[in-house]
Amino acid sequence: MKKKIDPVVDEAIERLDMKDGPSRRRLLEGAGLFSATAAASALIAACTSSSTSTAAPTTGASSSGAAKAAVGNFPKTPPWQFWFVNHVTTNLFFVPTQNGMKDAAALLGLPAPKWGGSTTSSATEMVSYLNTAIAAKANGIATTVITATSFTTPVKNAMDAGIPVISYNADGVVTNGVPDIGTNRLCYVGQALYNSGVAMGNRIKSLISTPGEVVIFIATPGSGNIQPRYDGAVSVLKPAGFTVKQAATGALTSGEGAAEKAFLTGAKATLKGAFAVDAGSTQFLGPSLASVGLKIPAGGFDLTPGTLAAINSGQVNFTIDQNPYLQGFLPVMYLYLFNLTGGLVAPPNTDTGLTFVTKSNVGPYLNTKTSYEGSANPPPVLVPRSGPIENPLATTSV
Repeated sequence: MKKKIDPVVDEAIERLDMKDGPSRRRLLEGAGLFSATAAASALIAACTSSSTSTAAPTTGASSSGAAKAAVGNFPKTPPWQFWFVNHVTTNLFFVPTQNGMKDAAALLGLPAPKWGGSTTSSATEMVSYLNTAIAAKANGIATTVITATSFTTPVKNAMDAGIPVISYNADGVVTNGVPDIGTNRLCYVGQALYNSGVAMGNRIKSLISTPGEVVIFIATPGSGNIQPRYDGAVSVLKPAGFTVKQAATGALTSGEGAAEKAFLTGAKATLKGAFAVDAGSTQFLGPSLASVGLKIPAGGFDLTPGTLAAINSGQVNFTIDQNPYLQGFLPVMYLYLFNLTGGLVAPPNTDTGLTFVTKSNVGPYLNTKTSYEGSANPPPVLVPRSGPIENPLATTSV
């Protein structure tokens, strides 16, 4: 005899024809009656609306404060306001991230998420903005976690207040590939940072046949979003006989090129390669090398227009894409589903990927002007494609 846990939950299971009814009941019972009932009610509403509604769905953020119906068969929701906390709010890297969060909100009929934090990687300023979001009773918060401890208390406060929190782009400190996030966030959406540094180290080895001195530029040493990349690269290069110099370029993009030129001028006689682990440092790397007359292997991260142009011209050998658009789009989707289901759909840790972009495949990034990759902020467009699809990180064998 099946156990009844709540009339609304049981009705949802029967009406939606959930084949694993007993398992669903146990899960919902463990989740708590209130959230289970709320989730089940939402599912019934969605089922009912899909069978009775004939009106065309609408999209876009509401200007009146009430959320519009999302595309598909989701129930109409309140105008949930999500907040994004960022460490370098004006950095070009995060333009696609902001596009992604706005696009997801428009797709779901929600207000555009709020965007703020710090322009200089100040954890204090970020925590202040996070606390503002908590005080405003945000319906969900996405934050970069650039240190191991600064965000522990504010994230706990938010979660204790019933506000779901997701980290994106940076998830604390990584030591020898082991994360130490120090927060109780629900999940992380972003690149596996230490592993991406390992991949860069291996690519550097392939470009420089005889080990020697290389420099790796980094905007803010110790920061949880980029230090793991440096550490990952060093873990490959030092055992291989390379001497690795770390050179800080600063949090403000406007000063990174000058910092690179200053270092390169004094070290160009011995350098065998120059690389970077952040978007700004990578963007200025090609022009900085050219300005001091150096033509050596070079590479870095992310898809700013300057980096793509440097790859196309041959100044830089590679850059690594981590899908910044997804780092804005997915947190909004995850926070929406968490709220919609009363927490039953818990967001998963999501690796947004690692793709090497070189002169051989940079063309589509340069020639396709979209909000997804490489461009500033044109509207989303349908990008046609043809031909076979290859996974850059895996091969398929029969």
